[in-house]
Amino acid sequence: MEKTQRPAMKRFASIALGAVLLASATGCAAQHRSITVALPGSKADFHSIQEAINSLPDSAAAPRVIRIARGVYREKLFISKHNIMLLGEDRDGTVITQDIARDEWRCDHPDDWGVATMNLNGNDLTLQNLTVANEYGFNQKAPRTVACAADSVTHEKVITKDGHQMALRSMKATRLRALNCRFRAWAGDTVSPWNLENGMFYFKDCLMEGGVDFYCPRGWAWAENCSFFANTGPAAIWHDGSGNASFKTVLKGCRFDGYPGFKLGRYHKDAQFYLVDCRFSEAMSDTDLYQVKTANVLQWGRRVYYSGCHRNGGDFAWFADNMQQDGRVTKPSEVTVRWLFGDTWNPLQQTTP
Repeated sequence: MEKTQRPAMKRFASIALGAVLLASATGCAAQHRSITVALPGSKADFHSIQEAINSLPDSAAAPRVIRIARGVYREKLFISKHNIMLLGEDRDGTVITQDIARDEWRCDHPDDWGVATMNLNGNDLTLQNLTVANEYGFNQKAPRTVACAADSVTHEKVITKDGHQMALRSMKATRLRALNCRFRAWAGDTVSPWNLENGMFYFKDCLMEGGVDFYCPRGWAWAENCSFFANTGPAAIWHDGSGNASFKTVLKGCRFDGYPGFKLGRYHKDAQFYLVDCRFSEAMSDTDLYQVKTANVLQWGRRVYYSGCHRNGGDFAWFADNMQQDGRVTKPSEVTVRWLFGDTWNPLQQTTP
């Protein structure tokens, strides 16, 4: 009897173990399976990016990949879920676009949630091979007068093409990556990754275009091999590092161009800029990154550092190498992703599935 039971028990244990492994494998496969989005008329899981996002649970242990086919998607996106990758088929051919004037939006809304083409409140998000555009300023040249509940005097507001137009706006999001993306608007605050508590943002091989302060991170931000084009406005880049003395914006191997006489950047609050091996076009004004006159008290003074930067047509004295004056005698070779984010986050570990 005992000899008969042992083989049966072994078979039962093997079957049970196999069932567990199969369930585990099925769960992993489901977790890593990508879902697809394409325009109506094409074969895909969804015909709306937002519907694809809404179909996912709030979070997961591994990134959920949404593959987006070429096409123009006229959607305003809201992402409050975590660990999601939006993977476009082609940067120039996969376009997410809206026409939104922030001044008009704030007439009827108490905050910026919804002010951009892409509104982010989730963590561990990756954007790749996408164009994200707010085309209000390109499409609406003439001023418009709109009803405005927020105006307690006239109850109306004049909206111009030069007001804030955000392609991307984050709220509490952190650990955001953008790879090979284009962010486009006519006017200010095109790329607004804002989080003064623990904001960590990584941009690689991206194109950014806009007006005043069109790249304006708050927190820790890394931009590498990115191209910036200023359409208008008194500054291209901006930073708010007032929440933590270690907050920095690093721009490494980036290129800057724009309208004749465009200015590189400015800051209103405590900020910390590191520009390493950047290239400026001859259109850039002979104007250093400057502090705007403000009532804000800057705790840590001016912190603007350059190394290995050059301008077509001749260098200006103000971007001569000065990085070793940052109080830490930082060498250019030390300015790495790990130097910026420490052990808290390594955006280089993640790969495209």
